[in-house]
Amino acid sequence: MASTEGSKLWGGRFVGDTDPIMEKFNASIAYDKRMWDADIRGSKAYVKALEKAKLVTRDEMNQIVQGLNQISEEWCQDIFVIKPGDEDIHTANERRLTELIGAPAGKLHTGRSRNDQVVTDMRLWLRDAISTLTDNALQLISSMVERAAAEIDVLFPGYTHMQRAQPIRWSHWILSHAVALSRDVDRLKEIKKRANVLPLGSGAIAGTPFDIDRELLRKELDFDGISLNSMDATGQRDFVVEFLFWASLCLTHLSKMAEDLMLYSTKEFSFITLSDAYSTGSSLMPQKKNADSLELIRSKAGRVFGSCAGFMMTLKGLPSTYNKDLQEDKEAMFDCYDTVHAVLQVTTGVMSTLKINQSVMEAALSPDMLATDLAYYLVRKGMPFREAHGVSGKAVFAAESKNIALNQLTVEDLSALSPLFGSDVSSVWDYGSSVEQYSASGGTAKSSVAAQVEHLRCWLKKQTQ
Repeated sequence: MASTEGSKLWGGRFVGDTDPIMEKFNASIAYDKRMWDADIRGSKAYVKALEKAKLVTRDEMNQIVQGLNQISEEWCQDIFVIKPGDEDIHTANERRLTELIGAPAGKLHTGRSRNDQVVTDMRLWLRDAISTLTDNALQLISSMVERAAAEIDVLFPGYTHMQRAQPIRWSHWILSHAVALSRDVDRLKEIKKRANVLPLGSGAIAGTPFDIDRELLRKELDFDGISLNSMDATGQRDFVVEFLFWASLCLTHLSKMAEDLMLYSTKEFSFITLSDAYSTGSSLMPQKKNADSLELIRSKAGRVFGSCAGFMMTLKGLPSTYNKDLQEDKEAMFDCYDTVHAVLQVTTGVMSTLKINQSVMEAALSPDMLATDLAYYLVRKGMPFREAHGVSGKAVFAAESKNIALNQLTVEDLSALSPLFGSDVSSVWDYGSSVEQYSASGGTAKSSVAAQVEHLRCWLKKQTQ
């Protein structure tokens, strides 16, 4: 049964009960209850500002704080009882506070609106969530960097357009994804800075008419700054959109990596073997070992994209300041957090436990992948690269016409294409030498990959300082 208007934070001018269907439609307690701690922290800080402004007495402040502490304990012990009429976490906590201490609870909301209260809760919650996701990402990057260091001598084919391109180090592939994730961490920390701005004290739209010390609130809640404009503070959700976009981009990176690993784990490639801990089977085909962990990582990217695009569509048609449409912000934010939190942990597990099949990786290298090296051979003898590229292409065509491997062309065959070819061309057909020539910063030579490992190790160390 719907509750009466008297239990609402917005009662007063309404007569009779809310329609039960509307009651359920309007409520957000089912999901915003996870902000209970942020809501209580915000209220504790706010009552101190009320006491300083002489809007509550010292004794009333102490009663309110004591009551809020008890409510916090109830949430911690999972014994807090949500009752009909608790449409959101703010209503639930204030209703319980009234039950515990009586009339003084009614003073807590003085000068405060749910408009500035909810966005304060969200910023506090997201700030903590970002810290958790940062730790998750750093753990994943660390596991990838150490794997790259341990397996630095393993060579395998690099691909462009899904075609064999050039020999590279397996570690070079790992680090290409670790670098992308390091940018994700940098971006996430920037979002945290922009989210860490205090909106409390903005009221519903116009600000507060009372002598609320917003600097005190900032310090109590450990915000970096104070919102400049009350209308903007209560109506904007840029920090949520940024987080949703960040989640979308991060999962784009992880989806790409998962796609590669799925291919590498197939029988056709057999470059890697996933741990049974991150694989599943078939209900019909006993031989199957499915890379469900990687498939789900890939699929979760679409889920997050949808949340980001959906919420931006909600925002684009809104007039200024707060509108109830903004209630959609929390489910999007919570779901994206939960999704990325799970994906980062599963990816760490996958990357930490998979086994590489080094002999298969190296057997997949083929002489045609050294066609570029053949062009470089000519460049080192003075031929312009564009001309050398053409000659090497003719060599590839000649080998294909004879149905032989590129390295089976004789010196005479190659000399017919260019007099610069000599007996020393045999040095081209060595995969180890091929990767070692890419020693410039960022390349796949051992020294360059080792430098990348060291760079990321130093970067990781700075993140934890």
